[in-house]
Amino acid sequence: MVTSVSTEGIDFPLDGVRVLDLSRVFAGPLCGQVLADFGAEVIKVERPGKGDDTRDWGIRVGKTETTYYNSMNRNKRSITLDLQSKEGVQIIYDMLPQFDVVVHNFKTGGAESLGLGYEKLKSIKPDLIYCAVAGYNSSGPEATRPGYDLVIQGEAGLMAINGEAEQPPLKFGVAVVDMMTGMFAAQAVLAALFRRSKTGQGRLIEMALYDCGVMVTGYYGLDALKLGHDPERYGNAHPSIMPYGMFEAADGPLIITVGNNAQFIKFCQQVIERPDIVENPRFATNVERAKSQNRVELASILADAIKAFSRDVMLERLVACGIPCGRVSGLHEALTSERTRQGNLVQEMPHPVAGSTHVLAPPYRLDGQRLPIRLAPPTLGEGTRDVLRELLSMSDEDLLALQARGVLTLPDEV
Repeated sequence: MVTSVSTEGIDFPLDGVRVLDLSRVFAGPLCGQVLADFGAEVIKVERPGKGDDTRDWGIRVGKTETTYYNSMNRNKRSITLDLQSKEGVQIIYDMLPQFDVVVHNFKTGGAESLGLGYEKLKSIKPDLIYCAVAGYNSSGPEATRPGYDLVIQGEAGLMAINGEAEQPPLKFGVAVVDMMTGMFAAQAVLAALFRRSKTGQGRLIEMALYDCGVMVTGYYGLDALKLGHDPERYGNAHPSIMPYGMFEAADGPLIITVGNNAQFIKFCQQVIERPDIVENPRFATNVERAKSQNRVELASILADAIKAFSRDVMLERLVACGIPCGRVSGLHEALTSERTRQGNLVQEMPHPVAGSTHVLAPPYRLDGQRLPIRLAPPTLGEGTRDVLRELLSMSDEDLLALQARGVLTLPDEV
């Protein structure tokens, strides 16, 4: 069963592009989802009977999906193929001329061992764009190491910059390396598609989680290189701007981001009613306020001053002064908020077993319109019969024979 919505009249940038998604878990599937959001037809290949590992992660939705799986697989079709079998790989070969892009995240050398390496697939589809996601540099000494987000967060220094100074290193709340690698991979595929439209040539793209993890360190990474040692950790505060972070009002937390000295004057005089703070030369400029000892003293003064006001009063005054600010919401509160509802960022789509399921909407707006969810995250193998009929003209007899040999699973058998 395909759960889809009408997209008539919508101009999708990747309409007509077909993607073979051989990936699983997070980074590769997210790359495929981005391409699908932009209108590509993405066919996700999964193991018969089991599917993507993430179909068993998170909270169960229906029989074959979970919240984790659904977050990376909207707008795709799912087919099942045993890529350990010669017949399963041959089906990939037979379909390949009709695809523009292949995405996978096998360990380095894994695709080649299956007969699905770049050189082999390029011989079948010369203008193929082939995106391989792995843990580490394919030409380096760690090429065959498996890549896991948490391991990379530790190795790339990301855990060392996260959390409060007095606490141990802390991972990010979501798999940030996987997420950024998926986004970087999608950018590379889009660039390769653009280049191919001019030259007719395909491209081999290699993405490593470790490389992307280093990129995520951003300005913290450059600070460390300049200092010659790890920069301090500031938790919810900003390493370069003060005051800028989370503060506790009398009845709950809020975010205050004082971006320049003019705003700081307004903040002290009109928001917390402490003009004397500005008169202190150690707090007069951001450079002085951000210095370690001055920061500690100012943070204590501001904490006491802000606690004297309710959150609503603080927010009202901050807005009146043009100082960026906001409430600190719970996750459920944020996803069910009026802001989220008005943006149509969370949608409910019909589900053949669960009745309905929540799907996060694509964040992209083109020509003033959010790109819609075309397809709900697929049940395991829901498209096997239809996709192989369409692309390879397989008969029911062919499909049943392949199922009997364990090469695939038809959807009514899931």
